[in-house]
Amino acid sequence: MLRIGSLELSNPVILAPMAGVTDPPFRKIVGRYRPGLICGEMVSAMALHYNSKKTRELIGIDPTVRPVSIQIFGSEPEVMAEAARTIEEAGADLIDINMGCPVPKVVKNGEGAALLKNLPLARDIIKAVVEAVSIPVTLKCRLGWDRDHIVAPELAELAESLGVAAVAVHARTREQYYHGRADWDQIKAVKQRVAIPVIGNGDIDSPQAATAIMEQTHCDGVMIGQAAMGRPWLFGQVRAYLEKGILIPEPSLKEQFGIIREHLALQVAYSGEERGVKEMRKHLGWYFKGLPGASRVRDQVNHVSRAADLELILKEYEASLESKAL
Repeated sequence: MLRIGSLELSNPVILAPMAGVTDPPFRKIVGRYRPGLICGEMVSAMALHYNSKKTRELIGIDPTVRPVSIQIFGSEPEVMAEAARTIEEAGADLIDINMGCPVPKVVKNGEGAALLKNLPLARDIIKAVVEAVSIPVTLKCRLGWDRDHIVAPELAELAESLGVAAVAVHARTREQYYHGRADWDQIKAVKQRVAIPVIGNGDIDSPQAATAIMEQTHCDGVMIGQAAMGRPWLFGQVRAYLEKGILIPEPSLKEQFGIIREHLALQVAYSGEERGVKEMRKHLGWYFKGLPGASRVRDQVNHVSRAADLELILKEYEASLESKAL
């Protein structure tokens, strides 16, 4: 159990916000494995300000997939506050502020990880968002811009003083992007500076890794991102191991293809057939990773735009894998 402000989570296992990944269909798939919190992909505060239809769709809160956090990014305090109010009105349980996105198109606008180099502006943004809403506000950040400028402990302390209810720390610098090992010791340094919950993120790809980061850093929860792409059942495995010390095996081939078909149906219902099939391509690449003949099947998938054609490819691929397993 983990309490974030007024919100009590049933367990400390959290889906990380991931751009282009944690849309409403993926969140629903993950929800069946009952993580304590599900985070939607980051949305642009400025896009919400200009009433972007696509951005509003990304919020897409499903009342059956709760609790849910929606992450916002931006560099203007007033616009961030406005976005936070919009998301609260949409029914989110938490607002998360992004101060970790490393991609150039975000950073060049002074947003995401760029705020790690501008703590005065970070302070103004946090203050504006916290004061704008009644639901808990959290912050997700990286360690710093580079190894010579580690600011996560200072930023966490600042956030706590302004009323932020929890901090999630991706234990890499912006300079690292997603390369190299996450430095869990820096999460421990953050934990030692604040009394609010600290969520550890980075290289948590198994139940054992989740246990290890909590033991090493004394963090209050774990946030799983890239390791869950193509493996949404990882949340159930981590939860079972943390709660009962039980190692749940990978789903059977039949179970995995059942999940894939459910995901496809949700994606098509959410985005429409042609767009939904295209959006599933990346997910199928992750689902098929490590399976025999995956490269050939991915090529087939990339040339279809109808759900029925994709269903046929899935059926044939599943049959070929089952025959090889006999």
